[in-house]
Parts: sequence; structure tokens; C-alpha cells
Amino acid sequence: MSGAFTAAHAGDSTGLVHSDIPARLDRLPWSAWHWRVVLALGTAWVLDGLEVTLVGSLGGVLERSDTLGLSASQIGLAGSLYVGGAVLGALLFGRMADRWGRKRLFMITLAIYAAATFATAFSPGFAFFAVCRFITGLGIGGEYAAINSTIDELVPARVRGRVSLAINGSFWLGAALGAGLSLLLLDPAVLGPVWGWRAGFALGALLALAIVLVRRHVPESPRWLLMHGRAQEAERIVSAIEAEVARQRGPLPPPAGRLSLQSRAAPSARELVQVLLRRYRQRSAVALALMLSQAFFYNAIFFTYALVLTRFHGVPDAKVALYIFPFALGNVLGPLLLGPLFDRVGRRRMIALTYVGAGIGLGLTGWAFMAGLLDARSQALAWSAVFFLASAAASSAYLTVSEVFPLEMRALAISLFYAVGTGAGGFAAPWLFGALIETGSRGAVAVGYAIGAALVIVAGLLALRFAVNAERRALEDIAPPLGTPPPRS
Repeated sequence: MSGAFTAAHAGDSTGLVHSDIPARLDRLPWSAWHWRVVLALGTAWVLDGLEVTLVGSLGGVLERSDTLGLSASQIGLAGSLYVGGAVLGALLFGRMADRWGRKRLFMITLAIYAAATFATAFSPGFAFFAVCRFITGLGIGGEYAAINSTIDELVPARVRGRVSLAINGSFWLGAALGAGLSLLLLDPAVLGPVWGWRAGFALGALLALAIVLVRRHVPESPRWLLMHGRAQEAERIVSAIEAEVARQRGPLPPPAGRLSLQSRAAPSARELVQVLLRRYRQRSAVALALMLSQAFFYNAIFFTYALVLTRFHGVPDAKVALYIFPFALGNVLGPLLLGPLFDRVGRRRMIALTYVGAGIGLGLTGWAFMAGLLDARSQALAWSAVFFLASAAASSAYLTVSEVFPLEMRALAISLFYAVGTGAGGFAAPWLFGALIETGSRGAVAVGYAIGAALVIVAGLLALRFAVNAERRALEDIAPPLGTPPPRS
């Protein structure tokens, strides 16, 4: 029996369990094992990007009488229902991820997503389409809570920021894939508008089924296992990871420090309220501001992007996806290039920089749109520049929520702030912008852009003043397990 295994079982008169497993995970050098985890779990955002882009690119096609014959308001409402489903899914599955474990939930939620996406391909009209979009959102919302928790609990502290941002930014790889699929499938030489949109959703479901096979090999979070009294299982997982990494990278450095925790079940609702509104009320306020503002910012613009292109810039329905590529490029590059700075320069400064910069960029772009200074191409390039910053900002919101609350409630905290922020900012935004676009007034749409800009600027300034300096710190240092003294920050 290894020393680490014994340490995992060591207790004292207070009933605390002492383990070096978190320190052993944090001191691991980056390896092929980490890449496999990132690829298996990061696909959640690829799928979300694929879903949102398919609907965004197909917005004009779905208005045709020979497809579903939807109105702009119905397309916006379907987007809102998708977000509403994601909110409910996050709340439901986030609580379950803290109680049942991370792995069980990220397998269940992916299966729900796959089934609902496949059903969408057979929609006969708006009602069925809307229900499928809602259930698809349920699966995606559950993914956010379970997967952000797993990533933070498996990735070494020194690179947690850049890895989390890169994974969240992979949404836009899915967006590019969705744009490419729509271009191909809507081509009359392939399937054309009548059948192409249905094939797009069916292919998305097949991709999800392939990802299920990859995820089977991702282990349960050893930190979660320790918290639930399953130290032997945690030790087996960590020992296997260490052996694989050592074969690739050589002898491992010794771990620094032990974790002391009380093995316990998920906290009650009363405990959750006490932690969020009393112990960590400042963190809660920052997290809510970040999540709400980025949700409004993104959902307002992206869910109605196709409608702006077709109605104001005269882009043909089948060509809308071409304008997704520069948009997606800016969104992918932002987290990849700026992500390392969140670990080096620090969380507060970089969150403020990206949020405020994105807000200023959106305000200027909205003004140029209202003044008629942009055509379809320059509009796409402007969005690419704005969302280079906005994508890193939005990804940092998920990073912040996932690392500043205790292990026992991490998944639920993610789901709560995602639900409240997205419910308030994301559910209303697509419907609101759909209605603004239907007015045919550039000024009305620009007002919506101004609201989004103001929200992210205020959130960025709040983060600069009140956010936690979480860079390169162990999760248990940022937010000790419940029952141990909280940090002063």
C-alpha cells in the first residue's frame, strides 16, 4: 500500500481526512493524458457551437415556405427556448453532478443532447422544432456544470486559466464546423435548402455519439471521490495517471502540501445560501455580473446574426455561413492567444481588459452599423475584432465561477450562475433582438447593441475591483472545502 494511499485515509480527532491527492494532480507536468481529457471534454463546447451556428446560419432558410416557414420572431423564440432549456438543464444536472459524480452526469447529458438533436432533423413545424431545441438545451446546460468542474479538478493549477479558456473557446470550432456544414448541405448540388438543414442536425447527433465513445475513458474526479469517502478509488485513479505521465515525462517531483477535508454529502439548500450570500457574497456578485453580461452580449448578437446579414445587408440565405468563418476565427484566437495571460498577468486585470475592451468595440460597431458605414464584409470583420476580446471574456466568466467556490458545491455553483446569468441575459436577448430586427430600423438594433456594451463594461470594472486573484493557486487554497476556514480574499 502506497504512502499516498495511507495519507488519503489518515484522520484526526476532528474527523478530518488528510490527503495529498490534490497536490499530486497539480504538480503533474503536461502530458498526453491531459490532452486526451481536454479533447474528450472540450467537445461539449464544439457541440454547442455547432448547434447555435446551424440555427444561426439556417435562420433565413427556415423562413422559407418549403422548409418550416418560420418568422423572425419564431426563430428568435426558438433561440430563447434553447437557452431556457440550457438554464433548466444546468440547474437540474449541476446539483446531480455534485451528488452523483462528474463522469456519470457528463455521459447522461451528452446522450440527451444527441437524442434531441437527431429528433430536430424530423421537425414538421415550429412547435416540434421548438420542443426539440428546448430539450437539446437541457443537455448542453448540464454539460457546462459537469465538465467545467471536471476540467478544473483534473488540470494543474499553473495552467488552469489558459486550458479553461481554450476549451471554452472551442465553441467556435463548432461554429466553424456548423457554418461549413450549412454551406455544403444547402448547396443545391448536394441536398439544397429543403433537406440540407435536416441533414445538418442529424450529422450533429452522429458526432455526439462518437464523442460518447471517447468520454468513456475519462476518469471520475479524484477530488470529488475524496469528498464522498471513496479514497481507495481516488488513489487508484491518481496512481494510474502518475504512472502514465511518468512513463512519458520521467520522474515526477514530490507533491507539496496536503488537503484536509471532511468527507460529506452535497450541502443543503440552506448551506448553499449561506456560502453564496454570506461567506462569498462578493465573489457571487462578480460571478453574476460576468455571467449575465456575457450571456446577453453573445446571445443577442449571434442568435440573430443571420437575420442582420439577410435583412440589412442583402446576403442570400445560402451564403450566410460564409460570414461565420471570420467571426469564428476571432472567437477561437482570442482565448488561445490571451489565455496564457490569465495565468501570468492575473485574473482581475485580464477579465477587466477583455470585458471593457469588448464593450467599447461593440459600442463603436453598433454606431457604425446605425450610420450605414458597414457592409456585410466589414460587419463580419468588425465582429471578428470585437469577439477576439469578447470570447476570452466570456470564457473567463466560466473559469471564474468554476474555481472560486468550494469543491462540495462547485458544479451547482456553475449551474446557478449560468442559469441566473443566462436566464436573464440569454433568454431575453434573442427574442428582443429578433423583435428589433423586425422593425427594419438600424437605430433600433443599435440600441440593443448599446445595452450589451454597457453591461459588459460595468461587469469588467466590477471584476477589476472585486474579483479573486486565483491565478496559479490550488482550488483548495482559493476556496477551502466547507468546514475549514475561508480565505480572506
